[in-house]
Formats: sequence, structure tokens, C-alpha cells
Amino acid sequence: MSSGFFIPTFPQNEPVKSYAPGSEERFRLKEEIESLRRNESEIHMHIGGKEMITNNRIAITPPHDHKHILGYFHKGGKKHVQLAIEAALAAKEAWASLPWEQRASVFLKAADLLAGPYRYKMNAATMLCQSKNAFQAEIDSACELIDFFRFNVWFMAEIYRGQPASSPGMWNRMEYRPLEGFVWALTPFNFTSIAGNLPASPALMGNTVVWKPSNTQIYSAAIIMEILEKAGLPPGVINLVFTSGPETADAVLNHPAFAGIHYTGSTGVFNSVWKKVGENIGIYKSYPRIVGETGGKDFILAHKSADVKPLATAMARGAFEYQGQKCSAASRAYIPSNLWPDVKELLLKDIRSFKMGGVEDFSNFINAVINEEAFDSIKKFIDGARKDNDAEIIAGGRCDKTKGYFIEPTVILAKKPRYTTMCEEIFGPVLTVYVYNPSRYSETLDLVNTTSPYALTGSIFAQDRYAVELACKKLENSSGNFYINDKPTGAVVNQQPFGGARKSGTNDKAGSKYNLLRWVSPRSIKETFVPPVDYRYPFMEGK
Repeated sequence: MSSGFFIPTFPQNEPVKSYAPGSEERFRLKEEIESLRRNESEIHMHIGGKEMITNNRIAITPPHDHKHILGYFHKGGKKHVQLAIEAALAAKEAWASLPWEQRASVFLKAADLLAGPYRYKMNAATMLCQSKNAFQAEIDSACELIDFFRFNVWFMAEIYRGQPASSPGMWNRMEYRPLEGFVWALTPFNFTSIAGNLPASPALMGNTVVWKPSNTQIYSAAIIMEILEKAGLPPGVINLVFTSGPETADAVLNHPAFAGIHYTGSTGVFNSVWKKVGENIGIYKSYPRIVGETGGKDFILAHKSADVKPLATAMARGAFEYQGQKCSAASRAYIPSNLWPDVKELLLKDIRSFKMGGVEDFSNFINAVINEEAFDSIKKFIDGARKDNDAEIIAGGRCDKTKGYFIEPTVILAKKPRYTTMCEEIFGPVLTVYVYNPSRYSETLDLVNTTSPYALTGSIFAQDRYAVELACKKLENSSGNFYINDKPTGAVVNQQPFGGARKSGTNDKAGSKYNLLRWVSPRSIKETFVPPVDYRYPFMEGK
């Protein structure tokens, strides 16, 4: 029973370490990478606080060195999903009844564990199993996940503080109940922080969760689970399963206690989940919350007044950091012809300076794409452009999967504004550029707005303030995160809440209180101190 109004400390975003030569963090991270490469791990599912061992061991290999085995995960089946659902429901009452400050303490402790003793292990695991360089791992698996844990506690307290007004003689209160049933967290490979936040945010609000990570992120997911358990997360609150998508969906979406899904991944999978929920709507105790962030076809648009050097840098970083495997990565660019010669020169110069290889060499800016399926899909787009008269490959284009799934950063010059690679999501290190007449800026804004069904991120570059204002108006619905004179990636918790609309998801803004509101069901309570004792109102009296 709480006996005070508890106010958490307002958090600060976790400082990003540089990993510069000679720094302590560089030494410790390299040491951890070597240790993880040297020792094979056995990774088990965690259901109801117990580790689940199966006879189906699946090897985990680095995308940049796919013949090296980091360890094995124990793959489960539908029965394990059912066990996870049962464990979540069994843990629900005690966890939901726990005072909110006790739940908060678990995640605040997890943040401190990640910021301290687990930082280098988490970063090393993300680097190895997801082929992220040191800086990309640091801003993702360390800093952003720490920020999610700490800021979500602040957001939770802010939500609980939101109370209605009361007239004299009564007291109106609002309580924020967790959802009835369990939540399913279905998480992606490309951001360890997202994989951690998707189950953690509903759990913080008193829900219990079945968590299925991407197979290509299991190695770092297991460390998140280790941290949460060490922080005191009770058994059954978050249940980690390594099962196939169809088996998991079949067990989860056909259960009457399914209360919601927290999702990041492909649009196609999200559409199929939504469709199944609609088909099953009659079996659920409540209407499930469907929260998802899906694909993107993110843009950079330059006005003729744009500053060339920042524009070229934004294209290089925005398109090619983490091999373009970010939902927010710049995938299409619209450059006016008056700037294109200089932009092209600077961009190609940057690309020629990129080093590509394994994450163990910190001088490599480009690493491998996540797996062979992604490699083949991206290569197909590049091969198509190479043969097409409506496109020209002006940088990169070579692909090699002998040792790792390496694809050179590739720039395609499109001769038509709606060329295939200007429209379709690729999710790899491919940037398509369309050069337009500077006098057709307004029409190009319309083109940007209508070319793709997605609306996740986008950026515009201009020094002309009227051009900036026109872009803000015309591109109002083109992205959930909009950037002016910056690349369209790198959203920070509590600074740029993240999410998009149209086919990019439900825009529920991870990194803000708006997302946490999706995991509660408010109840209004009115208490009247001296109730009336006569049904008659004054207007009914005679003269």
C-alpha cells in the first residue's frame, strides 16, 4: 500500500560514449566482443521464470561472418506459446496490484544495470548478432534502451498525475488500469532498444507480456531478459519465446484473453495480424489494442536554396548508417538540378571513403545486412536497376555473400520520378536520387507526398524560409517525424517521439507518454460526499 506521493527524478538522456582510440570504453568493448566470439552461448526461452530447453538447437552466426557460431538458441513450438500465455495470465493479478513505484523501481534498476555493468556486453552482442558498428550499437542498445526505461517511468508518473476536476461536494478521480488479459510483443531485428521497449512499456503499466523477438535478434534479446530478471522482474511478467511467427500468431490471436499487440516490423505481417484480429473480434474479452510501427520509404528533399555540404552529409549518413536497415533510413532523394553536380561530387567522395567489413574492426563504417534473405532481396533491386534504361547506378552495386552478407552502398539515379526504387521499400544500403527542375519545387512536394504509401520520416533542406513553410504545409501527412535541415534518422526518446501514419503504422509515438496510454484502460470514479435524498429539482416547485 503506497503511503506517499512519489515523484521520480526527471531523467536526462544517456550520454553517448565515443569509443575513440585509447578510451576505456573502446578497450572494454573490444574485450567483450572477443569474449563473446570465443564462448558459445546456450540461449533458452524464459517462461514463468523458468528456462525452457528443447531438442531443436538453432545456430546463431554474425551476418558479417556467417561461418562463425556465436551460440545456439532453443527453438520452441506452439505449446511453448500456450505456456507463455498461461504464465502471463497467472502473473497478472499480483503484478497489476503491485504499487506503481515498485514496478518503476524494476525498470530504473534495469536502466542502471544497462548503463553500468551490462553496457559492453549488450553492445557487443548487438554488434555481433546484428552487425552494427560500435557507435550504432551504443546509440541503440545502450543509450536508447536506457532512455526508454528511465523516461517511461517519468511518463507513467505523468499519466497517473493526470486527474479530473471536482465540483464542491464531490471528488472525481481517474485510475489507469492495465488491460484485461495479456499483451503480445512482436519485435524486430534492427533495434535492440525497440526489442526491449516493446515488451517493457506495457509491463511497466501493469500488463503481462508474451514476447517473441526476431530470430536474428535473439542473441541480444536474451541479455535484455537477463538484465530485467536481475533487476527484479517477477516470473511470468515478461515471457520470452523463440517460436515461429505463424505458430505464435495462431496461439495468441485465437485466445480470448488477448488484449493487445505491440509491434515493429513489416507492413505485410502487421496487416495480417490486424485482419486476424478483425476476424476474431467476437471472441475477445475486450477490443484489443493494436499498436504498430511498420515500413517506410523515407525521403530527403532539397530546395534550390539548400546548403550543399550538410545535404550531402545527411544523404550519406541517412541512407547508409547501419546499411540502411532502419525504418527511418533515407531511401529516396529529390535534388534540384542547380545543386546536383556539387551534391553528387560530395556524396560519391564520401562513399568512396567508406570502409566495409566486420564490426570487430572499428574503422569500418559499413557492415553486413542481416541475413541471406535480406541480401537476396536487396540485390534483386540493384540487379534490376543495372539492366533498366530508366535508371543508372552511379555508386556501389556490388554484392558478395561469401564470408558475410555484404552489399556496397549503392546510389541509383532515376530518370523517372516514380521509378521502382523510388517507390518500393528496400530496407538496405540503396539510395535512389531523382533530379528535378528547381522551378518545379511545389510540384515536387506533391510528388514526394504521393509517391509512397508510407509516412514515417522525411527531411527537407532549404535556407529559404518560405520554401520551408511550404514544405511543412504540403508534406503535413507525409511523415510522422519531419526534419528540417537534418537527416531523417536518429529520433531521441523524449525529444522526437517516434512513429508514422499511413502504411507506416498507428503513430503511437514510442518515447513519449502517448505510447504508454495505449497500455491502460482509464476508469473514472466519482464520489459524492452528501448525496441528495429527494428526487425533486428546484425547477419543479410552484410559485
